[in-house]
Amino acid sequence: MAVQTSTKQNLCDDELDGQLKQLPEQNKSSTIKEESNSIEHPAKENSDSEDAKPIKARLGKPCEDSDDDKPLSSRITPKKVGTSGSQPYDSKERKPVASKVQKNCSSTTDKGKTSYVISTKRPLDKANISEKSSAKRPKVSDASTSIKNIQVSAKKEPKGEDDDDFIPISQRIKKATSDNKSPVTKQKVTKVGPSSIKKKIKKGQKASQFSKYSKSTTVPPSSNDGQKKWTSLVHNGVIFPPPYKSHGIKMLYSGKPVNLSPEQEEVATMYAVMKDTDYVQKQTFRNNFWNDWHKLLGKNHIIQKLDACDFTPIYDWYQNEKEKKKQMSTEEKKALKEDKLKEEEKYMWAVVDGVKEKVGNFRVEPPGLFRGRGEHPKSGKLKRRIRPSDVTINIGKDAPIPECPIPGESWKEVRHDNTVTWLAFWNDPINQREFKYVFLAPSSSLKGQSDKEKYEKARMLKDYIGNIRAAYTRDFTSKDGTKRQIAVATYLIDKLALRAGNEKDDDEADTVGCCTLKVENVKAIAPNSLEFNFLGKDSIRYENTVEVEIPVYKAIIQFQTGKRGSDDLFDRLDTSKLNAHLKELMPGLTAKVFRTYNASITLDNILNKETKEGDLSEKVVVYQHANKEVAIICNHQRTISKSHSAQMSRLLEKIGNLQSTLKELKTDLDRAKKGRPPLKDADGKQKRNLTPEALERKIAQTTVKIEKMELDMRTKEDLKTVALGTSKINYLDPRITVAWCKRHEVPIEKIFNKSLLAKFAWAMDVDPDFRF
Repeated sequence: MAVQTSTKQNLCDDELDGQLKQLPEQNKSSTIKEESNSIEHPAKENSDSEDAKPIKARLGKPCEDSDDDKPLSSRITPKKVGTSGSQPYDSKERKPVASKVQKNCSSTTDKGKTSYVISTKRPLDKANISEKSSAKRPKVSDASTSIKNIQVSAKKEPKGEDDDDFIPISQRIKKATSDNKSPVTKQKVTKVGPSSIKKKIKKGQKASQFSKYSKSTTVPPSSNDGQKKWTSLVHNGVIFPPPYKSHGIKMLYSGKPVNLSPEQEEVATMYAVMKDTDYVQKQTFRNNFWNDWHKLLGKNHIIQKLDACDFTPIYDWYQNEKEKKKQMSTEEKKALKEDKLKEEEKYMWAVVDGVKEKVGNFRVEPPGLFRGRGEHPKSGKLKRRIRPSDVTINIGKDAPIPECPIPGESWKEVRHDNTVTWLAFWNDPINQREFKYVFLAPSSSLKGQSDKEKYEKARMLKDYIGNIRAAYTRDFTSKDGTKRQIAVATYLIDKLALRAGNEKDDDEADTVGCCTLKVENVKAIAPNSLEFNFLGKDSIRYENTVEVEIPVYKAIIQFQTGKRGSDDLFDRLDTSKLNAHLKELMPGLTAKVFRTYNASITLDNILNKETKEGDLSEKVVVYQHANKEVAIICNHQRTISKSHSAQMSRLLEKIGNLQSTLKELKTDLDRAKKGRPPLKDADGKQKRNLTPEALERKIAQTTVKIEKMELDMRTKEDLKTVALGTSKINYLDPRITVAWCKRHEVPIEKIFNKSLLAKFAWAMDVDPDFRF
C-alpha cells in the first residue's frame, strides 16, 4: 500500500511562459492579470448595469411593494407563546399579516462612519505546470472546446473548498454527533413561516467553512447544461498522501504483544488514535472496523476477536508524537511548513484560458476509518488508499497530461471535456456510486460565475412565486391524487424549507427529505397542526410543530389513512417527479432554489426593515440576528461551544468590575461637586482629584463600555446554538450583504472573513441600492 509522492522542484517563470505558448493561438494575448475590486463609500461606487438590477429598481418602485416578493415570515405572524388554535381557513381570501420581527437594539450612540477599501488581487506566485506526461499513456476521451472566460480576482485564497452546489453542507462539519437519540425539547406551536420555525437538533455538529479534501456527491461526472465552460485548461493533477511509515509499536492481545505487518499496523493505528472518541463506543463502528481489519489479518491470525485487543501502547505512542510536535521550535515548524508548501506548490494552480487560477482541493484524502454522521450504518469501515489508477483527469486537449506522481502507475483516464468545471474525480471508497471532485478555488472566475447564476435563478423565482403558490393552493383539493401530493409537498418545501430528499439504500443512514417522509415522521394534531420528527440530511434531527392551512392538514390525514408508520407519506411522489413538475412552473426550478430564495429574501427584508442609524456594533448585531433567522429556516444548528460558559463568565466579571468603577466614579462626582476630594481606591491610595466635567466624561465612557459588553453577552447567548456560516456560504446572495454594508457604512470585514471575501469577489462591485 506504499505510495510515493513527487518531490520535484518548482518550475521557474520561464518554464511557465513556455507552457503558456503551447496554448491555442487565441489565448496568447491573455496574460496572467492582477485585478482589484474595492468597496468604498457609497457615493463613490459605480452602479451595476440595468440588467443586473431588480425589475422594480429599474421601474423606480420600492422593492417591498409586492407581497409575493416577501418571504413567509413577513406575511404570517408567529403565534405568541402559550397560545393554541388557528384562524379558520378561508378559500376565498388569504390576507397577509405583517411580521413581528424582534428588535435587536434600542439605544443608539453617535453614528460611526467607517470608510473602507478591500483589495481583491489574485496572487501571482510562480505557477508550476508540468510539461511532462505520464510514462504510461492512459486512454483519452474527447469533447469540443470554447467559452468566454470571466476573470474574477481575489484578495486572499481560502485553504480549499469544494463546489458547494455539489457538496452537502454538513460534510464540512468537523465532528459528528455522538448520540442521536438524546431527548429533544418540544417547541411551541407556531404559524408556518421561515422566521417562526424553531428547529431542534439532537446532537449538533460544528461546521468548518472550507475543506482541504474533496467531498462525496452523487452528481455524476457529466455536464448539466452541455455549455462550454473553458477553451484551454492546464494543471498538474492531484497530490497523494505520503506512504505509510511503520512505527513498530506492538499492540496487546490477551495481554501479550502481537506482531503486525505494516498494512495491518496502519489500520490498527487508525483505530487506536480514536481511543478517546465516542465512535469506538458505538457497536456499529466497532463491528465494521473489525470486519474490515479481520480481512487484512487473515483467518489464521492470532487475533480473533476485537474485545481482547488492547491498543493502548499505540495510542500512547501517538500521544507522545503529538507532544513532540508541540515542543518543536518555531524554526523547525516553519521549515516543515515551507517543505510542505514547496511540495504542494505546483498542484495549487491551474491556467484557465490563459489566466492563472487557484485550485481548491487538490489533495487526495489519506486512508482512514469512515466516521459518518449520526448513526451511519457504514461508520467504522476502512476507507482504502486512493491510487492514480482510481483518478480520472480532465484537462485541455492541447495541454500536457499531468505526470503521474507514483512511478509505474498511470491515471485511470484522461478526458478533455470543456463542458464541466472539475479537474479530476474518483469514486468514493465507501460508496462507489458517489464521486469526489477536484474543482477550482471558490475565488476562481468559473466558480464565481456559477455562484452568480445560482443566485440569479433564485431572484428569478420572485417573478414566479405568486403564481406557483396560487397553483399549489388550488391543487390542495384536486381529485388527482398525484397532483394533490405534489401540491402539499411543494407547500412544505416552500414554507418549511425542507429538502426534497432522495431514496436511500439499506446500507445508508436512515435520513429523509420531504418526498421520502414516512407516515411516522408526521403527526397530525387537531385542529390544523403538524408535528414533524425525522432525521434530515447528515442525520441532523428535525423536530418542529407548525400550524398549516386546513386543506394541507386534511390532505396529510388522507395520505396517512390505511398506512403503517414505515410506509411512505407521499407514495405517489419522488424527487424526480417533483423537480420535473417544478421545472414546468419555472425554467431550472428545483427544491433547492426555494431554500436559496427564502433564505436570501428573508435576509434582505430583515436588514432593510431593522437597520437603524447608530453605532456600528448595533448594526452588526442586526445583521447577526437576520443571519440567525436564515439559519433557523435552513435548520443550521450546532452544539454549544465548550468555551461558551467561560466566555460568558469572563464577560460577567468584566461587567461587574466596570459597574463597580462606575459606582465609584458617581461617588467621586458627588464629592467633586461639593468641593470634596475623592475617596481612596481599594488599595488605600489617594485618587487623582478630577473636575466634575472630567468625571462626567469618564462616567459616560464607562457606561458605553458596559452597554456594549451587555449587548455582546446577549448576542453570544442568542446565537450559541445556531451555525451562521453555512447559510453565508451557500444560501445568502452575497450582493445583499455587500450592498447593505455600503449603504450603512459597515466594513465588509465585519461580516465576511478572508475566505468569503475571496469566494465572493465577484459581488464586491454591486451597487449600494441592490435589493434581492
